[in-house]
Amino acid sequence: MRSPARRSRDVKALALALGADCVGICPARATPESLRFGEWLDRGYGGVMEYLERSRSQREDPATLFDGVASLVVVGLLYHQEPQREEDAPAAADGPARVSRYARGDDYHEVLLDRLRALGTAIELREERPVSWRAWVDTGPVVERVAAAYAGLGWVGKNTCLIHPDLGSYLFLGVLATDLDCEFDEAVADQCGTCTACLDACPTDALVESHWLDATRCIAYTTIEDPGPIPEALREAHGGQVYGCDICQEVCPWNHRRGRTRLEDPLGLRARFAARGAWGDPELRWLLELDEEAWRRCTRGSAMRRSRYRGLMRNVLVAAGNAGDASLRPAIERFAAGEDALLAEHARWALARLDASAGVA
Repeated sequence: MRSPARRSRDVKALALALGADCVGICPARATPESLRFGEWLDRGYGGVMEYLERSRSQREDPATLFDGVASLVVVGLLYHQEPQREEDAPAAADGPARVSRYARGDDYHEVLLDRLRALGTAIELREERPVSWRAWVDTGPVVERVAAAYAGLGWVGKNTCLIHPDLGSYLFLGVLATDLDCEFDEAVADQCGTCTACLDACPTDALVESHWLDATRCIAYTTIEDPGPIPEALREAHGGQVYGCDICQEVCPWNHRRGRTRLEDPLGLRARFAARGAWGDPELRWLLELDEEAWRRCTRGSAMRRSRYRGLMRNVLVAAGNAGDASLRPAIERFAAGEDALLAEHARWALARLDASAGVA
C-alpha cells in the first residue's frame, strides 16, 4: 500500500507526462470561497446561466460530487505562452474585430478532457485496482479556479481568474475528482496586493469589486452565454470584441513578467490552441459576409460554436457599428432588412452608430 505522499507524486508525474503544464491536488471539501458561489448566484450575477443554479450544492461543496470522493486533481494547460509586451494596451473601442485567445484554435474542452480521461485510466493502471473518478473541463459542477487555488496552482485574482505565479492567467483548468487518498498541496497566498489594473480597465464595469464579477455585464457573457440582445447601454463599450474578452488579463502585471521559463510542448497540445485561419485577426467585412454554412465550416472543432451563428453575427454587428467604417454599411444594411428581428435590431443600432461617427443628424 503506497502512502498518500507517494501516490500524489505519482499522480502529478502522470499528469505532467500527459502534457499538463502544472498540476496540484486539494481535498474535495467546501471552502469559504466555494461557499461564496451561492451568494454570487443570489446577487443575480449568473444571469441566464440556469445550469449554475442546478449544480449549486455541488459547486459549493465538492464532497457531494459523488460517494467516496476524496481528492481533486487540478491540471493547468497554458494557451498563450508568450507574455504580452509591457507597453501593449487593451484593444481600443474602435479597433478591429477581436476574438478571445482561448477560442482561436481547437476546442480546449476536447483537448484537455482527453488528457484528463487518459490520466484517470493511467491512475487506475498505476493503482492496479478500480478507482472512482470523474473528469471535467469547464462543464462540470466544480468551481475550478477555487480548487486550483487550494491545489497550490496560484491564487484567484481580483479579476476572478486563477493567476499562476510563473505562468500567469492564460490557463485552461481541468479537474479530476477521485476517491484516492492523496497528500494535498498548500494554497498560494494572494499576490494582487494593491493593484486594481483589471478593475480599472474593464470597459463595462463588470468587476463590481475585487473578486466579484457581475457576469451579466461581462463581455465574455454578453457575447457568448446570453443568446438575447446585448444591453444597449453596454454596446459601445464592447468595442471590437466579437467573441469573449481578454482585457482584464491583458492589463494584469502577472501576464507581463519577463524572464519567464519557456515551456516545452512535446505533445503539441499548446500548438492546437494557435489561431486557425482568419480567427487570429478577423476582419469585420469577412465576418459580415459569413453565411451559416460558412460559419459551420470555419468553426468546426472550435469553442466558438457555443455562441451559434446568430450570436456571433449579433456581436459582429455591434463591433461594426463601433468601428466607424462607412464601407461596412451595405453589409450591415442587409441584416437591417433581414427577417431575423434580433439581428435587424442590432444592425439598425450599428447604422445609427455609423451615422453618429460621420456626424449625420
